[in-house]
Amino acid sequence: MDALTLLHTRNSAPKLKEPAPEGDVLEDIFQAALRAPDHARLRPWRFLTIAGNARDQLGKLFVDVEQQHRQQQGKEAMTAEEIDKMLAKPLRAPLIIVAVASIKEHPKVPEIEQIISTGCAAHSILLAAQAQGYAGIWRTGGVAYDSLVKQGLGLADNEQVVGFLYIGTIQGAFKPLPEMGKADFCQSWPDSQ
Repeated sequence: MDALTLLHTRNSAPKLKEPAPEGDVLEDIFQAALRAPDHARLRPWRFLTIAGNARDQLGKLFVDVEQQHRQQQGKEAMTAEEIDKMLAKPLRAPLIIVAVASIKEHPKVPEIEQIISTGCAAHSILLAAQAQGYAGIWRTGGVAYDSLVKQGLGLADNEQVVGFLYIGTIQGAFKPLPEMGKADFCQSWPDSQ
């Protein structure tokens, strides 16, 4: 697949199954992340891979954090159905890659640039996975921004989750995307009237 076709057809795949990329293919995927725009070559990112039984541990972390929040807020405990649903979330793909922005102090590179750079690296992972016949979806939700989840994942104070990249083999077909053209989202500046 040529680069423009990949860029024009990349799509999220919410239903994923085995197999996930591994070995040299996974190495190629991470090599693509290294080409993200990176002011001052800070490499302000790192990635956690979660596969196999570790996905069960991630689900348990999500449940423990939610129960702790409910207890602190004086709310009712989670129902068995809510627990089962949260435990199953990490099982929606055979591989989860957690994109972590690892912010470094730098006089010319503000935090926002480093977070965006991490987002670009994450997007490169999704593109590289699809280029090699796999699929993925970028997920966040409240757990991505929760300090207790961050702590449970072993993140440092200068780090934050940018997204959970669910990666695997597409189950079914990609969802249709609306057709858009440049005029739908691009304007000249200053606006000529």
